[in-house]
Amino acid sequence: MSTRNLTRREFIRLGGVAAAAASLAACAQPTPTPAPKAPAATKAPEPTKAPAPTAAPAATKAPEPTKAPAPTAAPAAKYKEAPMLAELVKAGKLPAVDQRLPVSPLVLKPHDKIGKYGGTWRTALKGGADNAWLVRTFAYDYLVRWDLNWTTVLPNVAESWTANADATEYTFKLRKGMKWSDGKPFTADDIVFWATDVVNNKELTPATGDWFAAGGKYGTAEKVDETTVKFKFSASNGMVIVRNACPDGQGPVQFQAEYCRGFHKKYADAAKLDALIKENKVDDWIKLFQTKCSGVPGTPIAARWQNVALPVISAHVLITPSATKDPCKAQRNPYYWKVDPDGNQLPYLDGIFYDYIEDMNVLALKAAAGEIEMMDRHIATNANKPVFVDNMKKGDYSFFETIPSSMNSMVISVNLTHKDKQLRAIFQDINFRAGLSHAINRKEMIDVLWVGQGEPYQCAPRPTSPFYNEKLAKQYTEYDVKKANEYLDKALPKKDANGVRLMPDGKPLAFTMEISNTGKEWMDAGPILQKYWKAVGVDMTPKVEDRALMYTRKDANEFDAMVWGGDGGLDVILEPRWYFPYSAESQYGILWQYWWRKDPRGEEPLAAPKKQMELYDQIQATGDTKKQEELMKQILQIAQEQFYAIGIVLPVNGYGIVKNNFKNVPKQMPGAWLYPNPGPSNPEQYYIEK
Repeated sequence: MSTRNLTRREFIRLGGVAAAAASLAACAQPTPTPAPKAPAATKAPEPTKAPAPTAAPAATKAPEPTKAPAPTAAPAAKYKEAPMLAELVKAGKLPAVDQRLPVSPLVLKPHDKIGKYGGTWRTALKGGADNAWLVRTFAYDYLVRWDLNWTTVLPNVAESWTANADATEYTFKLRKGMKWSDGKPFTADDIVFWATDVVNNKELTPATGDWFAAGGKYGTAEKVDETTVKFKFSASNGMVIVRNACPDGQGPVQFQAEYCRGFHKKYADAAKLDALIKENKVDDWIKLFQTKCSGVPGTPIAARWQNVALPVISAHVLITPSATKDPCKAQRNPYYWKVDPDGNQLPYLDGIFYDYIEDMNVLALKAAAGEIEMMDRHIATNANKPVFVDNMKKGDYSFFETIPSSMNSMVISVNLTHKDKQLRAIFQDINFRAGLSHAINRKEMIDVLWVGQGEPYQCAPRPTSPFYNEKLAKQYTEYDVKKANEYLDKALPKKDANGVRLMPDGKPLAFTMEISNTGKEWMDAGPILQKYWKAVGVDMTPKVEDRALMYTRKDANEFDAMVWGGDGGLDVILEPRWYFPYSAESQYGILWQYWWRKDPRGEEPLAAPKKQMELYDQIQATGDTKKQEELMKQILQIAQEQFYAIGIVLPVNGYGIVKNNFKNVPKQMPGAWLYPNPGPSNPEQYYIEK
């Protein structure tokens, strides 16, 4: 495997956007010409030259210098900058723009045209833990990145990369002279610190998992020189590049070694470390480091979004923390390492303003009134769309389209690893889950909650995916109270005087279903589902709560049932959370996924999910896309037989709103977490037309 971009055909086999190929044909960027198919892992393919992004000048070549001035004048700057930064340079508070940019900045061709500096993007965060919108809007900057169409991996922080034939070594060439937001060099040392002192430190990272692990242990990072770093694995790891184009890629570019060593036991002066622990009111150096540089597992604490002193490489830098009840603000990073074809340093926007909103109706009204520049998250519901259509002229905005990777708008998980052994046994009985599913009138829910948009669907790849499995998608979706009772009678045949089913100990079955306040349809669905299930003798109480609390309870395995969205409809291999207990997002099997990732909180799974984990280990250990596809189909077959979670509705294409003077936003883009839209559309080139 040599330096190159991953092609459409290879990514399709990884479960990416085969489904959306026709829909995405209307996007602005042309489909890249596929590279030659990778041979067997024992033979490395011929190197191919990594193309420049989106027809921009080659990433290794800076824009041409301006015409040389008269000999008596100082040399003209090669690059241009925002007026606010030029003032700081003039005042001696900031180095000249040429000194702030790397030798070869990444050149981005704007989607429509060269932008103008200035202005603030107004948007919003939902509650206290909406970090995903921060990632999507200004922090999608990893070693590599997706192209607009979600078909190809392109250079980013890394100018290029190579891999050996058996996918056990990956070498990344970084941009010489690239800097952190505090002006200090970004080098191989920073990535080595992350790999050696964070990931491979058992106190900071007790569990083994994610893309940096292979053969049951984490890889290592070796500094070749200041701008070259090599990842080494004890076994084949065929998904390193695609994983680094997803939000999983945050790790290697999050830790400035110089800053974070000040909170690390290995490097910091013991007396100073003790003083910092007391000053920050934490228990030990581990919590201190997590608070300042990484995050505290099982809590909403994430340093990337809450420690504004943490140096970053993103286009904008937070100047107020998130996860408070105050607005969150970000301002331009003067050391950002991308330019447009005319040599203008990006971003064009001065800043981003994230209002703090609890009530989604309030946010929708703000958007309809034209008080949001661009957004789809939280507001782009079917119920809201008529309101937005009616107010388009008054609000001075239009729509853009999102092509969903999601396969379900609402997924219900009962906790198959529940702490209560009696509830666990009930929830693990497939007859119980099948009965609950048949008791749901999906057509009615779709009409009431999704304005008739969508079709009844379980947790399965979308119909246009090469992994589509009709039985997995449609089983138990028929609304049939008689069938529901037949299945439930197999699990819990006895009822009390009120018609509530009795558990083996003779007590009425009653459980709580936790619902995040981020989804209006989910919140409205709670009482409807309560009614359906009461009709078949199941007493469920819906409980709406803040997402941060819900995630804390989920990670601690302290819940009965839970509702969330259904990712993994197109990005099937990359996001298999609903097909087997793959991650902490696999709500139905939290303890099982902990076990797989060697987290001490884990519990050995039943035979079926354990077999799926073994199959997925094989997927990660090979670069052979045909073999990956065959293994994934086996995982899906087991998922069909196990029926882990209950789906409701297959989503239709989504939308977002954008102010008419907010420019360079594509008319269409994929909508997915692993393609964290709008991130790959390069928000750093958005601008406001005055």
